[in-house]
Amino acid sequence: MWPADLYISIGEAGIDSVAVLSAFGGALEGYRSLEPFVRGGIQFAGALLGTMIVLGLLQNYGRTTVQKSRHSPVISGCLGLPSLLVVAGLAGAGYLIVDTSIGAFFGIPLVILGVTVLPVAISIGLTAIGRTVASRLGTDRLWVGIVVGAVLSGLAGVALPATLVLAGIAGSLGLGASVRVLFDGAGAGRPDERTVPPANKI
Repeated sequence: MWPADLYISIGEAGIDSVAVLSAFGGALEGYRSLEPFVRGGIQFAGALLGTMIVLGLLQNYGRTTVQKSRHSPVISGCLGLPSLLVVAGLAGAGYLIVDTSIGAFFGIPLVILGVTVLPVAISIGLTAIGRTVASRLGTDRLWVGIVVGAVLSGLAGVALPATLVLAGIAGSLGLGASVRVLFDGAGAGRPDERTVPPANKI
C-alpha cells in the first residue's frame, strides 16, 4: 500500500508543479504580447520606482554598493554572476514547489528570498550602469544614474532578450558589489586596523 500511496502523492505534486509552471509561462506570454512601447513604459516606471524605493530605504549602504560596483565592475560581476544564478535557481525551485505538499515549508521561504534579493541587486546594478553612462555625458550624480538606468530598462523592454541580458548584467553587478560591501563591513577591507606583532612594536 505504501508504494502506491507514494506514487499517487508524487503524481499529484507533479501535476501541481506543471500547473504552476504553465501559469508562469502564460503570464510571460501575456507580457510578450504587449506592444513594445507599452512594455518599455512599464519597465521604465517599474525600474524608476523600484530603484528609488531601494536606495531610499538603504541610503548609505546603497550609495556605497553603487560606488563599489562602479570602481571594480569585473570583480563584482565575477562574484555576482554565480550568486545570481544560485539565488534565481532557489527562487525558481521554490516557485515550482509552492503548490505541493511541502511548498508551505520550503517553497515560500525560497520565493521570499528571491523576491527580496533580486530586485535590490538589479536596482543597484541599474543605478551603477546609469551613473557610468551619465559620467560619459559630463555628470555623475546619483539621481541622474537612477533616471538613466530606468531609461535603459525602458529601452530594453522593446525586446525580451534585451531585458533578460540587462537584468542579468545589472543583477550580477549589484549582487556582487553587495556581497563585497557586506564583507568589507565585517572588517575584511579595513587595512588601518592591522595588528602589529609584539616583537615589532617600539
